[in-house]
Amino acid sequence: MVFSSFAFLFWFLPFCLIVYLLARKNTKNLVLLFFSIVFYYHGARETPAYLYLILLSVVINWIIGMCIGRNDRRKKLWLILGLIWDFGNLFVFKYTDFFIRNLNLVPGVNLPLTNLILPLGISFFTFQIASYLLDVYRGDVKVEYNLIDLGTYILLFPQLIAGPIVRFSDVQKELHTRTVTQTEFVEGIQIFLIGLGKKVLLANRLGGLWSDLQAVGYDAISGNAAWLGIIAYSMQLYFDFSGYSQMAIGMGKMLGFHFPQNFNHPYLSVTMTDFWRRWHMTLGTWFREYVYIPLGGNRKGKKRMYINMLIVWTLTGFWHGADWNFILWGMLLFCLLSAEKTWYGKYLEKHRAIGHLYMLFWIPMSWLLFAITDMKQFGIYFSKLWGFGEPALMPSDYLKYFGTYGKWLIIGLIFCTALPENIYKMMQNRQKYQIAQFFWMLESVLIIFAAFALKKWWILFMIVPVVLREYIYVQMPKQRKPKFNKIFWAPELLLIFALSVYCIYRGMNDPFLYFRF
Repeated sequence: MVFSSFAFLFWFLPFCLIVYLLARKNTKNLVLLFFSIVFYYHGARETPAYLYLILLSVVINWIIGMCIGRNDRRKKLWLILGLIWDFGNLFVFKYTDFFIRNLNLVPGVNLPLTNLILPLGISFFTFQIASYLLDVYRGDVKVEYNLIDLGTYILLFPQLIAGPIVRFSDVQKELHTRTVTQTEFVEGIQIFLIGLGKKVLLANRLGGLWSDLQAVGYDAISGNAAWLGIIAYSMQLYFDFSGYSQMAIGMGKMLGFHFPQNFNHPYLSVTMTDFWRRWHMTLGTWFREYVYIPLGGNRKGKKRMYINMLIVWTLTGFWHGADWNFILWGMLLFCLLSAEKTWYGKYLEKHRAIGHLYMLFWIPMSWLLFAITDMKQFGIYFSKLWGFGEPALMPSDYLKYFGTYGKWLIIGLIFCTALPENIYKMMQNRQKYQIAQFFWMLESVLIIFAAFALKKWWILFMIVPVVLREYIYVQMPKQRKPKFNKIFWAPELLLIFALSVYCIYRGMNDPFLYFRF
């Protein structure tokens, strides 16, 4: 069940929240577990056996966790058995055919492919379950003896399919005792709607350009169109995944959980090292805590540090997909990160303008390896970027693409920065009335512009709640204004929701890109 679908927005989520909020404290986890199972079953209804697989994994890890918690001499054996089960499932379903295809390249070998369908979210929930066992083994968290509570942690539907990867220590206290305040519930709705807008209004629109280039064929496009395409894909991937993460974090707040942040304006980074502190932060934390540091990190000399980095980034690439392009993508990141550590990383951090230009080049270049799994097609696209290969059928095709998608590229560039967030904080604090008044006027102009650009005249009606909001704010007593500011963005969020619903209704909705992992 996709978060940006009518079934989820108008049936599943409202019904779940109503039942959850009305439930007694001692039954809330049971309610969440039930709805999480329903959510997963709906997503895996073509392969219902996978629901039994994940439920079996919950029970097995619950038992193994308790065995590890006994703290006897066999706890290491129990840990190994648990990790073999968890990563064994991941290997069988995700990587078996990759190794079979490569073995079949050997003369005389012709093994049949399994063609197994990848269980929904297996890469994410495997890492989450494994982190629980490892933390129990290391003594970082206490064993969870309650099967319902552990099942809720593993299957919690907001972050089950595509993260954030939540460690047990992040939510252990909240699993047992949590409250949903009115303020945090409203904040959760705000975060959820912003994530929904990122996915439906930005990611899906920008993804149209990449889809158009795929439909035409990479060998038929011009170099300029190729650059537009990879820039659009880079922004699509960011808005798609960060939008999902925000929706998950928002729903977590509505349910009383505080999930870790997963993105922090990664396209503002000045080095690749900086980028991976900002992008998919929970995945980076997982590899650092459970692979890099246990291998020795940077404590055993430079040579060992680079070997550890090579292992981590090869595994990071392989985690994203069972194909050579993902492994090469991980190797590229390793090379860039190693070069920054050895030579020019500090220079880029000091000269930030040069660092931004450096990353503006390497971000789309690295995502190109991520986007195209066929290495022959990758070679064609790469040659187009640099003016090689077959001439384009229409050398000026980029003008057509920019005419169609240009406004979304510009809007996307703006929302990749911290500017919208800074304006939000400035207007919400309202420390200077004149500045806030300027932005209110600007907002009205933007609503009019959006109505004309999208040719959706009903958008003009959004000026009414904006003006009404400001009138109410000016007239109300001073002591009530701080509380009013908490629902300050209601008209804008209503517009985001209305536009998103309209786009979903018109069929302008695609699955989240990270679902394939």
